[in-house]
Amino acid sequence: MLAVIMAGGMGVRLRPLTDRIPKPMVKIIDKPVLEYTVRHLKDCGIDDIAMTLCYRPSVIIRHFGDGSRLGVKIRYFVEKSPLGTAGGVAAATKGEDGPFLVVSGDAFTDIDYGELVEYHKKQGGLVTVAVKEVKDPSSFGVVETDKNGLITRFEEKPVSPSSFTVNTGVYVMDKAALDKVPEKLKYDFAKDLFPGLIGNMYAMKTDCYWSDIGTLSSYYLTNNDVALDGKRFGFCIR
Repeated sequence: MLAVIMAGGMGVRLRPLTDRIPKPMVKIIDKPVLEYTVRHLKDCGIDDIAMTLCYRPSVIIRHFGDGSRLGVKIRYFVEKSPLGTAGGVAAATKGEDGPFLVVSGDAFTDIDYGELVEYHKKQGGLVTVAVKEVKDPSSFGVVETDKNGLITRFEEKPVSPSSFTVNTGVYVMDKAALDKVPEKLKYDFAKDLFPGLIGNMYAMKTDCYWSDIGTLSSYYLTNNDVALDGKRFGFCIR
């Protein structure tokens, strides 16, 4: 299976850490968060990887090269101008057969990617979203489901959240879902694609560790969590 890592983020809220590097390259302890993602994909049996890049792409390409150092194969799709999350992934997978695993490159997680893939196959929807309950969902995409996991509502960063279950930015999706993304236009998953797929999307709830490291406080908290609980994060302490 091809895994697509969305790694084009600027990380405005992480400045000054991201003045010279893209958001996925900020370090957790001693390695870029993006390297943890690649290593964890490899540990889950996924070694065919594409990355969508936009902000300072040369920093990422120089660090990872063709991926052989980490035992994977990496190809790159560099956006001349931002295409949005869905636009970038659709362009990077053009001509490929699905399903695809889509991962946010600027989040730190120990989610079992293999479990998510199997859940997607079992449910049979066009898209499966990994979701997690959080204490404050106001900064994330809130997801509501029925008793079978079918997504019934998706709301991005609501003022008054109706649920504490949020989108982690980790998906498995069929090619038919990405075929709905228009070419050469900025198009996002949460804002543009997913609302039209309600009724054909499922959510898999997970108790994994997940941090989007979107702010300086969450970034430093994640570093602290990893430093204090090395055994839990054995997949990346090497």
